[in-house]
Amino acid sequence: MKKVLIIGHIWPEPDSTAAGKRMMQLIDLFLNNNYDITFVSAAQLTDKSVHLSKFNVKTYPIELNNSTLDEILIKLNPDIVLFDRFLTEEQFGWKVSEICPKCIKILDTEDLHFLRHARSEAFRKQHEIQLINDITKREIASIYRCDLSLIISTFEMELLLKQFKVPASLLCYIPFLHDEISLQKLKKYPSFQERKNFITVGNLKHEPNWKSVLFLKNSIWPAIKAKIPTAELHIYGAYASEKVLQLHNKKEGFYIKGWVKNIDKTFQNARVLLAPLQFGAGL
Repeated sequence: MKKVLIIGHIWPEPDSTAAGKRMMQLIDLFLNNNYDITFVSAAQLTDKSVHLSKFNVKTYPIELNNSTLDEILIKLNPDIVLFDRFLTEEQFGWKVSEICPKCIKILDTEDLHFLRHARSEAFRKQHEIQLINDITKREIASIYRCDLSLIISTFEMELLLKQFKVPASLLCYIPFLHDEISLQKLKKYPSFQERKNFITVGNLKHEPNWKSVLFLKNSIWPAIKAKIPTAELHIYGAYASEKVLQLHNKKEGFYIKGWVKNIDKTFQNARVLLAPLQFGAGL
């Protein structure tokens, strides 16, 4: 059985973040192809971290500036090492190359961090997007150090291929891997008439999502509320800080609901999803 070692910046939180959902999809992909999977991370587990042992994935904590990863690499001798973002490859890629020079190194970019940063700066400073920055150089360098990088959007594929001239052999387009919903299952969903409320969903620690909620609060929602006085907007997402919670206003129909375990059920019972993202990357 072939072995894959995943080095995570954090432990996956599929019920809290898109990145966590993405990682679990990649784990499923490896499991379906009969890989033996080990996941390691230097981060602390949280109450929202998934229990990977339930999916037959071995887990080990590692420490920065410590020999724990060295020992795991020597013992495991993986065929593939997957990094969950370029920051992880920067920290540990050199060690993987040193101890396991023959293994295949794969970078899951999640989305292009330099693109999100450039768009964020353009939004903040109200100027044109400037793609060349220190993060760009670091992330492109990470892509070149790996044998393959997983890209989540066609736009980012085109950007890397055409503007940055990254060889196509180093890139693989893999969007979110969702199961198809059967017609039979769809028929069991509430009808449009049975649904109610507007919703928005996203990890509230993520800056694009936080700015989106502010945009809703100050611009979009007042206009909707003026047209539909009985309307309610429910904001869902993990890690709602005090600044987010302070936006809750029952009179305005603006409800901070926070984290919810079963987001599928929440979607099924809502009428309209609002996602006014003003910057970001990926999908």
